[in-house]
Amino acid sequence: MRFITIIFLLVLCLGCASTKNSGSDNNRMKSNKLNGNWIPIKQEIGGKLLPTVAFENQKLILKDSSYTFIAESIDKGLIKYKEDKMDIYGKVGVNAGKHFTAVYKTENELLTICYNLSGDSYPETFETKSKPTLFLSVFKKEINK
Repeated sequence: MRFITIIFLLVLCLGCASTKNSGSDNNRMKSNKLNGNWIPIKQEIGGKLLPTVAFENQKLILKDSSYTFIAESIDKGLIKYKEDKMDIYGKVGVNAGKHFTAVYKTENELLTICYNLSGDSYPETFETKSKPTLFLSVFKKEINK
């Protein structure tokens, strides 16, 4: 269970990571659209759903090209956006010094990120079944009260 928690935190941190903004208007528009606090509502790794209790206290905070992931610890870093892809660079926390690749989409007010924990290529789809290095997280934007 601890292994799954560590992997989950790693994926969330990396998936939520930000890289320095390239300065392009396109990159800024994408990052600004994602700015805010995101709460995970579904997570899976290698095709297996994680129980809600594994992520119920987590939060991903995106602000332009930076991220903060709050779970059992705090992870911070940078995200670089290009089209529907992310390069996530951990700077502080359990993922410091690590690079993760991911694809993402927004639909129906949900943010879906599929991370490749090995960081050697971008996932081709949002399907993790039979792919143990892929981690999927679906987030809902937190509404400020």
